[in-house]
Amino acid sequence: MEKEKIAKVLVVFGTRPEAIKMAPVVKGLKRAEGFDTRVCLTGQHREMLDQVMKIFGLTADFDLEVMSSNQTLTGLTCKVLQGMQDVFAQWKPDCVLVQGDTTTVFAAALAAFYEKIDVGHVEAGLRTGCRYSPFPEEMNRCLASRLSMLHFAPTELAKQNLLKENVAVHDVFVTGNTVVDALFDALSYIDGHDQLPRQFAEKFDFLHPQKRLILVTGHRRENFGEGFLDICHAIRELARRESVQIVYPVHLNPNVRKPVNEILKGEKDVHLIEPLDYLAFIYLMRRSYLILTDSGGVQEEAPSLGKPVLVMRDTTERPEAVEAGTVVLVGPHRDKIAAYAKKLLDDDAYYESMARAHNPYGDGRAAGRIVEVLKQRYLYH
Repeated sequence: MEKEKIAKVLVVFGTRPEAIKMAPVVKGLKRAEGFDTRVCLTGQHREMLDQVMKIFGLTADFDLEVMSSNQTLTGLTCKVLQGMQDVFAQWKPDCVLVQGDTTTVFAAALAAFYEKIDVGHVEAGLRTGCRYSPFPEEMNRCLASRLSMLHFAPTELAKQNLLKENVAVHDVFVTGNTVVDALFDALSYIDGHDQLPRQFAEKFDFLHPQKRLILVTGHRRENFGEGFLDICHAIRELARRESVQIVYPVHLNPNVRKPVNEILKGEKDVHLIEPLDYLAFIYLMRRSYLILTDSGGVQEEAPSLGKPVLVMRDTTERPEAVEAGTVVLVGPHRDKIAAYAKKLLDDDAYYESMARAHNPYGDGRAAGRIVEVLKQRYLYH
């Protein structure tokens, strides 16, 4: 009798967004027969990462614990490379899965290449075409593509980007984005636990039920300095409208905290709070009227909730949302942020046109498609 094939898959991530987007893939692999699936954390964002692991019921088989204060990109890359080498000395997988565009992604993919281990890249093919924007993410994902054997593109446009870079068509798979899978899982989790909406209502009892909520997130390195000053001045201008309240979970990076606190602390109807766990953030997204962000994941999640998004970046690797009309690219520019936000607040027809636009990022079944590709590649050949 022929022995059943077992494929060894190592899923690697280090930041909260990676954990959120990889959780449906890990769960899908663990449910599927024929896979020995293990999780490796680099710990690039320690506090935020642990919250998500708990929510999605994930445990780590390997933990590199690379986080340290004032860490350089060079130092982080070296730590991940060395840490992954040590993991591969203990357990050599058939495939390493990475997600997105972080330093973890690039370094883990490079370490796997050095050991001649296949790399599968989830959320492959995103491009701005500008090597320094976003920095270092654009180059991280470009280099990850060069190192990968399997490319799980979220959209047809992402696939076309890869084909233009001479990636073989039979190695590219359009799956949708796993962040939509995770969002649907999180919404079901919140709605299935009666105490959670009550807990969140109590947690955010400072919110006025009659005022429109603008949710803000901001952390991009390329906005440090002048960009964040402009963002903060725009927020202050919007907060002075009587019908508006703003919640801003402030990123831990001092380059974000300093300008935010200097310009916005004590401002009426601006609530500066600590970073939120994933479920609390989903609750606020669902409750918000519109969202200001420089995050990639929020651009993909908000359309499923019918929330318009103003993206405070000059470039985006997610042009599908711009074309679909769910987001507007306003850059870190005070006048443009304020003008578009006021238009959404004052023009109901314009608001509805964005809120009802189609989400181009998928149907919540991306993880299942990724698992099927891995089955075909490693179990049925």
